[in-house]
Amino acid sequence: MSTTNTLTAPAAQFAAQEYDGPALVLDGVGKRFGDAYAVRDVSFELEQGTFLTMLGPSGSGKSTTLNMIAGFLEPTTGSILLRGRDITTLLPNKRDIGMVFQNYSLFPHMSVLRNVAFPLEVRGVKRREAAAKAAAALELVELGHRAKALPKELSGGQQQRVALARAIVFEPDLLLMDEPLGALDKRLRENMQISIKNIAEQLNSTVVFVTHDQEEALVMSDQIAIYNNGGIEQYGTSQDLYENPASVFVADFIGESNILRGTMRQGALEVEGQAFPIPSRSVGRFAESERAAIVVRPEQVTLRSRHSRPDTALVKGPEVQGTVREVIYLGTAYRFYVACDLGFEIEVRVRRHLPEGQTRKGERVSVSWSPDDMSLVPSDQN
Repeated sequence: MSTTNTLTAPAAQFAAQEYDGPALVLDGVGKRFGDAYAVRDVSFELEQGTFLTMLGPSGSGKSTTLNMIAGFLEPTTGSILLRGRDITTLLPNKRDIGMVFQNYSLFPHMSVLRNVAFPLEVRGVKRREAAAKAAAALELVELGHRAKALPKELSGGQQQRVALARAIVFEPDLLLMDEPLGALDKRLRENMQISIKNIAEQLNSTVVFVTHDQEEALVMSDQIAIYNNGGIEQYGTSQDLYENPASVFVADFIGESNILRGTMRQGALEVEGQAFPIPSRSVGRFAESERAAIVVRPEQVTLRSRHSRPDTALVKGPEVQGTVREVIYLGTAYRFYVACDLGFEIEVRVRRHLPEGQTRKGERVSVSWSPDDMSLVPSDQN
């Protein structure tokens, strides 16, 4: 893929002015339908060139937030600033925002080139100039050779790239993407994730991307906003959210997690009578007798079985005995589900070539983990 930005379309009048503040600011944005809030008190700032993913289950408020940024919905509360100007009540076609939808929304009777040129033509750019800029955009998404084709002659992935070219051809101040990869198969979706990320980096585009696919969010994002019940549960980098979740909900939504709920007793978390040391960064965060939960990722758990070598399978913390309930082969790794004698289940992931991979269903094993490899969060159960 080309690393040179060949797009030369004139930027919008405001975008051409000198500006070094945040590209996008949401301040206390909310949306009420009747008596119910679909979005409540959403606030964040994005610097130019940031790729933000709004991630969450259906109905959590992420698409409603995107539609308020786009101008399709007007906020009930709060304000939206794009490169320093208040666009809260501005019409969608006055915002200089590009948008890519899941269904592509291409004009079936127009060629690929005309589809991409259309946003320029409606902005008053002469057809020849618009065609030249559209051709440059198609080269950027590696579809210059299909400029004369009709949309129906393209694959789903190619149509999605045409939609992306159309969204960036007029150099918008902001690019919005509403689950644009949901209709693609797994391999094509993964390829498109990298393509979109690379193009956004080449253009230094500020992107707000909506998805419910956690892997997609982890692959593509500079920042992730985890939505839950109409608000942002946690905001940060993918590494922050994965390694330091703020709640059981975030831990359960980003990646795979073992979650053990218990009660604080003398500086440790007591779970089914077993005391588990807490990470040093969590000391003092929870009071005696307060409910809390341990979050530990499957790859952080050590599995010890009769196949383990004493010099490699080191015990990292208190050992819990159990029986392997299920073994799943993943190609590069094995996933074990261990029914622990204390009454809870632990998921363990080990690399395929480790001796523990020989462990089979029904075998007795022990599991352990280091306190430094886990997080301690408020319990979602009393």
